[in-house]
Amino acid sequence: MALDERTPERAGRVEPAPRPRGAGVRRLHRTLGLVVALSVVLSTVSGVLHVAMTWTQAPPPAPRPAGEIDAAAVRVGLSEALAAAGADGARPVSASLRAIAGVPHWQISLAGRDVPLYVDASSGAFAPDADARYAAQIASDHLGGAPVRPTGTLTAFDAEYISIFRILPVHRLEADDGAGTRLYVSTLTGSVTRHTDDWRQLEADVFSNLHKLAFIPDKGVRDAVLATLTGGILAAALAGVGLALRTRRKGRGR
Repeated sequence: MALDERTPERAGRVEPAPRPRGAGVRRLHRTLGLVVALSVVLSTVSGVLHVAMTWTQAPPPAPRPAGEIDAAAVRVGLSEALAAAGADGARPVSASLRAIAGVPHWQISLAGRDVPLYVDASSGAFAPDADARYAAQIASDHLGGAPVRPTGTLTAFDAEYISIFRILPVHRLEADDGAGTRLYVSTLTGSVTRHTDDWRQLEADVFSNLHKLAFIPDKGVRDAVLATLTGGILAAALAGVGLALRTRRKGRGR
């Protein structure tokens, strides 16, 4: 009968099974998968919502000046208009003719000034309130003639009028239609840059918060979180590919 050559301490003790190769990769894949799963779900849901938003939210109309110009009514030149606006000798960066309530107006933009100057091109009268009237006209025309009321002017982007709309400054106007319709208007382009309402904005807010984590106010922190989650998804995917290749090689070796 063969003697048990193990020491008394080792006799009767079960040796742990050797750690299988690839166990660390499997653990990494499992852990990362659990961590980034929520991010994947949120991105997927918000991505589907983004597609649905293209069905319910029309893109902004192409920028185009509203109203036709009666050339025969234009009796005041640009130099005279600058003098009437108190900007005689100034060098405008742009000057256009705009039809406001059917009357041609010079719209003159000066460097360092957000709001253009307006001068009636038929009478030569300075029109300090023309920018607000022109914005209301553009918004009302966009809604088929519905009345609108001004609610402010934006010189910086905010949670509703975000940077993807690009154009600043803009007038904000609302229609009392029960839907919470809001329009953002650029008098420089003569167009509505954004048209939204309570339902459309709810869709946009859900997408922004789920897909772009807009609820994190600091952009640097938000970008870091998004980059980390995206990197985790990439690492989990690469670990899964590595495990699949290892399993395939093992199957061939049998």
